[in-house]
Amino acid sequence: MRSIHNILVTGGAGFIGSHLIQHLVTKYPNYNVVNFDKLTYAGNLENIKSVERASNYTFIKGDILDAQAVTDCMSKHNIDTVVHLAAESHVDRSIEDPNSFLTTNILGTANLLNAFRTRFENGDATLFYHISTDEVFGSLGTEGLFTETTRYDPRSPYSASKAASDHLVSAYHHTYKLPVILSNCSNNYGPNQFPEKLLPLIINNIVEQKPLPIYGDGLNVRDWLYVQDHIEAMDLLIHEAAIGENYNIGGNAEVTNIDLVKMVCNIMDTSLGRCEGESENLITYVTDRKGHDRRYAIDTTKIKTQLNWQASVSLHEGLKKTVNWYLENSDWLENVKTKEYQNYYKKQYSK
Repeated sequence: MRSIHNILVTGGAGFIGSHLIQHLVTKYPNYNVVNFDKLTYAGNLENIKSVERASNYTFIKGDILDAQAVTDCMSKHNIDTVVHLAAESHVDRSIEDPNSFLTTNILGTANLLNAFRTRFENGDATLFYHISTDEVFGSLGTEGLFTETTRYDPRSPYSASKAASDHLVSAYHHTYKLPVILSNCSNNYGPNQFPEKLLPLIINNIVEQKPLPIYGDGLNVRDWLYVQDHIEAMDLLIHEAAIGENYNIGGNAEVTNIDLVKMVCNIMDTSLGRCEGESENLITYVTDRKGHDRRYAIDTTKIKTQLNWQASVSLHEGLKKTVNWYLENSDWLENVKTKEYQNYYKKQYSK
């Protein structure tokens, strides 16, 4: 069990980051948890409102592209552990604006590594944990799984930028002996996810009886991981993973996009008291995404064998939890769609 005192989470107001912040602050009251987030459109302080006044939690509005701000944050809060989640993450946006992905995901990661390196060489740091995606591995055929030794083959500006950041983390480990670990996860889903992503988009459109857009033939396959399962895996890696290792985290829940959407339609029809099949009538096939990878699938043997972790929430159970949360939190969804997050709590978090 690693010794941790002051932990920095980048991107802690985002989807996965907010779940991790709540988990760490609540489960480890002896840790000082610092959330460093730029509060872009995908960062929302409402996601972490339940812990915002906790004595062991601090929020800092900052950009990982600001090297001095990163260094100052680590120094001021005596950071010994970094969990790096901050990233531009939407593939469609990366196709339209690749440069913002390259700068944030590559240069931002470099700034964090450089600041962490200084602390490590002064004897003040113990772990840099970098979270990445299965998309760096490219596209699978109808068979096979991504393992930790699968050759990188990114196909979009987003996945290329994440692949580059992965390589930077590995290079700093080998060159400077930094204590790093890295994980690549499959598609996360659950509460608080920004509605440009597939599941919250589909849920919102069903509620509003708008078309449900499906790229291409809908037969692209993804592995789905309930966000709380991911958080439990990350907790294990933070405390027990071997330095210099990388781990794949997946939900063992492969499904085509069209079948996933139909599952959500059925759950929504029941939840909303609609006729069976009503929501499926909203499905609309649209022009396929550029460079759309056909299939992703994760082999989780390593993390299961070494750390005894495996996903515990089935896809159907996770989808029901997710649908229920969005239906019960319609105000959150409306706020997401009508205002910029960086204006939220502007006066309170002006530092």
